[in-house]
Amino acid sequence: FEINSQHGSVRAATVTLPHNKIQTPVYMPVGTQGTLKAITQSQIYQLNPKIMLSNTFFLNLRPGTDTLDMFSGLHNFSGINTNFLTDSGGFQMVSLLDLTEITEEGVQFTSPVDSKRIMLSPEESIRTQQSIGSDVMMVLDDVVSAELDPVKDKARIEQATQRTTRWLDRCINAHTNLNQTMFAIVQGHLDISKNGFREQSIRDIVERKDQLGGIAIGGLSGGETKDQFWKVVKYCCDKLPNDKPRYLMGVGYPLDIVTCVMLGVDMFDCVYATRTGRFGTAFTLEGEINLTREQFSTDNNVIMKGCRCEACYGGISRAYLNCLLKENESVAGSLVSMHNVCFLLDLMTNMRLAILKNEQNQFVQQFLHGWCGDKIDQWAIDALKSVGC
Repeated sequence: FEINSQHGSVRAATVTLPHNKIQTPVYMPVGTQGTLKAITQSQIYQLNPKIMLSNTFFLNLRPGTDTLDMFSGLHNFSGINTNFLTDSGGFQMVSLLDLTEITEEGVQFTSPVDSKRIMLSPEESIRTQQSIGSDVMMVLDDVVSAELDPVKDKARIEQATQRTTRWLDRCINAHTNLNQTMFAIVQGHLDISKNGFREQSIRDIVERKDQLGGIAIGGLSGGETKDQFWKVVKYCCDKLPNDKPRYLMGVGYPLDIVTCVMLGVDMFDCVYATRTGRFGTAFTLEGEINLTREQFSTDNNVIMKGCRCEACYGGISRAYLNCLLKENESVAGSLVSMHNVCFLLDLMTNMRLAILKNEQNQFVQQFLHGWCGDKIDQWAIDALKSVGC
């Protein structure tokens, strides 16, 4: 991990991984099953992401580790030769809570595929990720919802924070493939008080940092207010070591990632770009547009001038996409999804260039006035002001 330029909290860096180098800040497109939904392999190569995210839980269900071992990992199985980061499966504790039972041993799931009971322990999570052959493995953490009451649910929050550290040690002991790097995850709910749960989690991770390739900030994007969100992110970035990449899990809305880069985050992932793209919502430098609306039915402009995605570079009009979306043609959702991923990849590339020239404040102000217009969210104003922007 090499920092190329840093100004206060914001930085541009390079992370060296087995399949290529990643230049940060970076957005990681989410390919739950090893590919981006509704986007072909050749289109992925056009987009040229240097790292993608896949889901350990779902890859373990299908195709399973036997198949992945037969192909010597996800890269050969999928035919995608870029870096992969795999999450541990811990997030499914919250998203599939009615199907899970959490104990000290691990997380027992009822499979949504065949209803079989599956035990995902820290050791099993690492073994599965080693079968996947991901370049970055995430440790298994005990995830609690941000919506828990900090007083009424204090015992559960404390248990999850301390268990996450115990599971971190078990993941470290299970990690045998040194070609794969491993990231720890900061938990601790929304507690950023002195000697609080977030501080305890960070302290435990810092004690083990020499055995880790990076550190993630977890437990957010789960129901907290935006004011709580940015304060937890800033708190963690301020206390995390400067010599490790910082990954903010599950965050990928354009305003959020631009703001959090300024707070000190390096890496992001989120399904929002492709999930909304499939239904016709497109990102532009002037904000989001819903291409299914009647106002675009005669609009001969591309989604966004200057964009390198297949739709924009190919001259496909908003009117044509509007027509395809209304007819439920799947190609329309694919094209808009591609555009949104391209938008986020290039947004981070351009922000990196601004950081290298120490022009990040100007970049952010220009982005804000384009994306938000005259109605910039107060939380973003407060967050940026906290780092002098």
